[in-house]
Amino acid sequence: MKRVVIAFACLMCSVVSWSQSYKVADLKIQGNKKLKSSFVKKVSKIKSGVALDSSMIEDDIKLLKRLPSIAHAYYQVFPAENPNEYNVFYNIEENFTIIPSANVYTTNDDEFAYRLGLFEFNLFGQNIAVGGFYQKDIYDSYAINFRAPFLFSRKFGLALNYQNLTTQEPVFFNNTTADYRYNNESIEGLLLYQLNFTNRFEFGLNFFTEDYQYKSGATSPDVPQELVVDKMLYKLIYEYNNLNYNYQYVEGFRSILNFQYVHSREDETLPDFLIGWNDFQYFQRFGKRGNWASRLRLGLATNNDTPFAPFAVDNNLNIRGVGNLIDRGTAAIVLNTEYRHTLYEKGWFALQGNAFVDAGSWRNPGGDFGDFAETQNLRVYPGVGLRFIHKKIFNAIFRIDYGIGVTDDATQGLVFGIGQYF
Repeated sequence: MKRVVIAFACLMCSVVSWSQSYKVADLKIQGNKKLKSSFVKKVSKIKSGVALDSSMIEDDIKLLKRLPSIAHAYYQVFPAENPNEYNVFYNIEENFTIIPSANVYTTNDDEFAYRLGLFEFNLFGQNIAVGGFYQKDIYDSYAINFRAPFLFSRKFGLALNYQNLTTQEPVFFNNTTADYRYNNESIEGLLLYQLNFTNRFEFGLNFFTEDYQYKSGATSPDVPQELVVDKMLYKLIYEYNNLNYNYQYVEGFRSILNFQYVHSREDETLPDFLIGWNDFQYFQRFGKRGNWASRLRLGLATNNDTPFAPFAVDNNLNIRGVGNLIDRGTAAIVLNTEYRHTLYEKGWFALQGNAFVDAGSWRNPGGDFGDFAETQNLRVYPGVGLRFIHKKIFNAIFRIDYGIGVTDDATQGLVFGIGQYF
């Protein structure tokens, strides 16, 4: 009976969308508990008194299914008391939104690092995300994040972030390597603006301090062993998002452009530079259980000949199994592609298997685009993994991937984490 009602509602909306004589009497929200009905109405295009339009309803449902607080959403349409008026019902299946996060990785070089966090993605029932993480990667690190994309209206929101990140990082110069203790302490504010259903922007400032302290390895009179620099970062993010979600399945296209200008406020050792990268993501369903997912990242930065180049080759960022910050560059091309297949599904639980290939190459600091073709810069890592998915808890996907390098001087290793890799 439920399917008949939904089918009738869809047919009715497809007909009435051609006519402006049919109006919405009221928008009613059902099934929500923690999520506030007032919030759903604030972000929805459909409101009392507007023309009944199936395309507007479909846009609302797609938007709702993207929200962390919602596992699934659908709609129904019923005649109201007044002629030519209809009540629209949005039916909500909520996610559990107080979520721990974990990322762990190892390589055959016995590296071990982890990040543990806790986030609430639906604070006050308003889809406000707040939380933080602790990281152990030789040194201790932590961060606190606040993000309210609909704080002021359907279109305007705010994000605030504080981070104190400390790692051991390799620095490459003159065909040698040195290890540095690197600390980045930053505070960031972002204005969030959603132009329409598929396009959004972020504008912001980040004030941070970089602290490099030499630990071991090669030295050079041209490379400082201690360096503390205050910097300012201007950030612009543009996202085109036309993804459609159905529990663990995703289909559609998404593009995220991140452009930054970094200004050194008092030291010329690390000069000002521009950096930008774009992630192109494409998802395609195959049958009832298959999902092909791909991400192509193209990145470019000012080509300064510096050992502190901005693009890193890293296990948790781009190449599964490669290790912890094994190289740096001033430009990057990275392709991650994988086929996900649901092996078992019952009720709230699903088990996915995946087979992937991660590949990338980098331009050396001060080099040219011919560096992309150099074998020492090319990394190709095929692998397999598993996904343990709770369908009613936001981002509750525990992933295990094992990547094996097939290019020169390759490693292999496990990568654990919460959420899909991309």
